[in-house]
Amino acid sequence: MSDKKQYTISELAKEFDVTTRSIRFYEDEGLLHPMRQGQSRIFSSKDRARLKLILRGKRMGFSLAETRELFELWDETLTGSEKQLLKTLEVVERRRAQLAQQKNDIEMMEMELDAHESRCQEALTDIRHKQQKATT
Repeated sequence: MSDKKQYTISELAKEFDVTTRSIRFYEDEGLLHPMRQGQSRIFSSKDRARLKLILRGKRMGFSLAETRELFELWDETLTGSEKQLLKTLEVVERRRAQLAQQKNDIEMMEMELDAHESRCQEALTDIRHKQQKATT
């Protein structure tokens, strides 16, 4: 992690490979709170850490509402709380259940595609076989 205390929006966008528009969106959603110097946004180390957590949560499938709720629970104390950890575990458990369902759905879809592909191959073989008979 960087020792730097302040960051521009461009620096964060480059570091995390996101657009400045995305960062402004997270700000509009109340997840980031940069200071202003004229038209410029100056982000703190806390904002940088939050952006990192937002993006990590996004990769894990957390909604912005869930991320916001976790931030709010964290902000209630200086070091987080049991309440926040329990909420995080609840969100993780819910996400795992969603992923398990998606895996099952994908497996079912693959089986259906395999069956459909097999029927198409058989039909194609039949057509070609009939065409061969017709030409001989």
